Amino acid sequence: MKFWLMKSEPGAFSIDDLSKEGFSGWDGVRNYQARNYIRDDMNEGDLALFYHSNANPSGVAGICRITETDIVDPTAFDPDSQYFDPKSSEENPRWIMVEVEFVEKFPRFVPLSEIKGHESLSDMKLVQKGSRLSIMPITKKHFQTILKLGKSKIKP
Repeated sequence: MKFWLMKSEPGAFSIDDLSKEGFSGWDGVRNYQARNYIRDDMNEGDLALFYHSNANPSGVAGICRITETDIVDPTAFDPDSQYFDPKSSEENPRWIMVEVEFVEKFPRFVPLSEIKGHESLSDMKLVQKGSRLSIMPITKKHFQTILKLGKSKIKP
């Protein structure tokens, strides 16, 4: 099992939205490195921290699980979508996505400022300068530390 941090702006899609829906496609990823993580490294059953980005404050709100991989992202073909890519075609898609399911909303939101101040998380990609990817791998140690901070009852 691998562990991830997946960012979403809560105004667009939040942990509460995922909780209501149960499952959702994680579409709109338009960074090649993040796409490559989705395409090459994510597996069904992997767990991800659900991170609210561009929020006040930004931070980890809960957990989701990868339930399906290698899904062609249909937003790339929709000219009305902000994620439309005219160079992507159904015969040769550039963008893929995963499906995630809701696992848990943390009893306690874990803000970025707290993550940055936690010594055992200092080597986490999220807190390193220049790291702005919407999807990034994290270690099991990082995952477990943030679970404790969020007071999660999950045991990965």
